[in-house]
Parts: sequence; C-alpha cells; structure tokens
Amino acid sequence: MTQVPSSPLVEEKVEEEAVTEASGLSPRLIFETIRRHGDEELKRPTKTLFWSGIAAGILISFSVLGEAYLRAYLPDTDWRFIVENLGYSLGFLLVILGRMQLFTENTITTVVPAVIDPCRSVFARVAKLWAIVLLSNIIGAFIIASFLVYTPVFTPELLGVVTDLSKHATGFPPVEGFVRGIPAGVLIAAIVWMLPSAQNNEVLLIIIFTWLIALGDFTHIIAGSVEMAVLAVQGLITAPQAIFGFFLPVLIGNVIGGTAVFTMMTYAQIRPEIDGDV
Repeated sequence: MTQVPSSPLVEEKVEEEAVTEASGLSPRLIFETIRRHGDEELKRPTKTLFWSGIAAGILISFSVLGEAYLRAYLPDTDWRFIVENLGYSLGFLLVILGRMQLFTENTITTVVPAVIDPCRSVFARVAKLWAIVLLSNIIGAFIIASFLVYTPVFTPELLGVVTDLSKHATGFPPVEGFVRGIPAGVLIAAIVWMLPSAQNNEVLLIIIFTWLIALGDFTHIIAGSVEMAVLAVQGLITAPQAIFGFFLPVLIGNVIGGTAVFTMMTYAQIRPEIDGDV
C-alpha cells in the first residue's frame, strides 16, 4: 500500500505542535489560566466556598499529622528533621489536588482578576471570598483539633508530639512569625503559578515546595491554625496570644508573600504584552 506524502503545510503544523508542547506554556498563558480560574472562584456560590473551606481546614491537618507520625517513629538522629518535614506535604496534596478552598491559594488566583480590572466591585468580591474561605478554614481547623484532642485517635505519646510541634509552630515572636510568613506565601503562590505547566508533575511540585516551607520553619496561616487550635482546645494558649501573637502576624505575612511580592512580580512579566493588546 503506497503512502501519500505529507504536504509541507502538514509537516509545518506538526513541527509547530511539537515545539509548542516541548516549550510549555508561556508566562502570558499561565497568567491567563490563573485569571480564568480566579474568575471562576469569584463566581462560586457562598455555600460552596464555605463547605469547601471547612473541608480544606480539616484535611490540611494531615500536614501536622504526617510530620508528627514521622517524628514519633523515626530514630532521633541529625537527619530526622529533614525527613520528618516531608510529612508536611500530605495535607497540601489533599487540599490542592482536591481543588478545595485553601486561603493562601486564593491570595493569588483571585487577586489576578483584581489586578486586571481594579474596580470596586471586583475588590468587594475578592474581599468576600477571602473572608468566607478564611473563616471556614479556621472552623475546619478547630473541628479537627477538637477531634484529635478529645477522641482516642491518638496515643498520649503521639498527642504529646503533636502538641510539641504546635508549640514550636506558634511560638515565634509576632515580628518573626510575620517575616517567616512571607516566604511561605511566596512558595504557595509559586505552586499556583507553576501548576498549569507542571505536565503531570503536580505531586512532585507540591511535595517539594511545601516541604521547603516546613524545612525552612516558615509559617503558614491555615496549617498553623490547626496547630493553634490544638493548643487552644487544650487550654495551652490564650486568645490574645493566639490572635495577636500568631494569627494576625502570620496572616499578614502570607498575604504579602502571596500578593504584593509574587503576584505583582508575575504580572510585571506579562504586562507589556497585555498593554500591547489594548
């Protein structure tokens, strides 16, 4: 059977598709993907956001649990700290791949539409979404903390490990907690920026970047809120310590890292291209 020779036009099209696939998404396409995702998030019903946020607050606890189990069962050696922090990635894998509402993830996806169209209505929608997701994440964190403390799911020894980890994570001075929150915000935003072009490497990407958060002792507002809640339900931290010593400084640090630093830097890459279309 004779083969019909390919025309130059077909060969050129095949070559163009191969080059596009090899080179991956351009910064502009990544930005547009995130913008569309942000628009979709801003249009989601309040109830959907709320319940998804509660689920995220509960499931992010597996970051604390993963780290605690590895610390409890690994030998007490110099390298244990490096390995045990891999457990921190478990909760983020569940939440991010499950497309649940995690507050720090929305500090980039929903800010991008506001950067493109900076008007009062868009800012109001972003503020509403942030408030709903943050509140529901915290509710989820307290639900799972109460379950872990008041049910026999843990041995006393393992609960002690979780408590020690929680004291360390929430025990930074406010200014230090704020500063450590900035790199965490940048790293979470970097995950969001890189996921569209990850090409089936999403799991590895999330593990590496969230492991770096734990390894660097950077502070994350939602995972840290599970640890804050573990202490609160045991009466080991006062409300002023929790709110002003941990929660607000880390929240501000994460928001700055995820928006003012990262989003503006990425927008600067593609702004000339967008302006050129206008």
